[in-house]
Amino acid sequence: MSERSASGTALGTLYMRAIHQLLDARPLIFEDLPALTLLGRDKVEEIKKNHKHHRTQAASALRSHIVLRSRFAEDHLVEAVERGVSQYIILGAGFDTFAFRQPAWASKLKIFEVDQPASQAQKLSRLKDVGITVPSNLKFAEIDFERESLREGLERHGISMIEPSFFSWLGVTMYLKEEAIDAVLRTIAGFPVKSEIVFTFTHPPDSMSEKDSKFHSSLSRIVASSGEPFVSFFTPDAIETKLRDIGFKSMGILSHEDAEMRYYNNRPRDLYISTRSAIAYAIV
Repeated sequence: MSERSASGTALGTLYMRAIHQLLDARPLIFEDLPALTLLGRDKVEEIKKNHKHHRTQAASALRSHIVLRSRFAEDHLVEAVERGVSQYIILGAGFDTFAFRQPAWASKLKIFEVDQPASQAQKLSRLKDVGITVPSNLKFAEIDFERESLREGLERHGISMIEPSFFSWLGVTMYLKEEAIDAVLRTIAGFPVKSEIVFTFTHPPDSMSEKDSKFHSSLSRIVASSGEPFVSFFTPDAIETKLRDIGFKSMGILSHEDAEMRYYNNRPRDLYISTRSAIAYAIV
């Protein structure tokens, strides 16, 4: 099997979080200053120069979803730590920056960034180039799901399977076949009580509004051209049934109304809330 290349969508996500810091109205949905450092000064200036391109409704909708899912996941992480979770495992970590802006309460967490080797190597190289120091409670875990299961990979990297853990899995399931998604969820459901996952999934295109369907079609073409086509789609009911059947005790999906009330009502109306993708949580 040939070696996989670094994920282009991971870099695109970093761009979206950086654009949010630079162009969107305050208060921000998601504060992420290290994203600007990781992206680099030249790219930051390029974003500012091309600001009109990033203010279109389609660009706003995608950026809005990306920062919302990160905010929602980290809000749930806070609650998980309060109930005794000791490990934070970021699946498909890409250019996630939590470890580099972690608050004081996270210092006792063991943080693991899980990604395939090429993407992880790209990030490590970038961290070195921009002079970001890796904190002592962060470990990088190279796991390629084409070659080993999540459980095998976690055990190989010494990640405890008997400690309550919090998993984030953002912007990944749509690129995987259903059996691979189920295998990951079953592994997480086998963790101790109080463990949790926050993840995203994509609705079937024919269930979307006309506006979101257009956004989805455009994004589908972009990711497919980069070699990372969308593969799996689920309705919210199908996701909840899947989680229940796998063995999760509590679960939910962030609704448009809840997102509006919790994250958007106290800020200007410059970000469109797309319903193309959904954000779910499930607790063991």
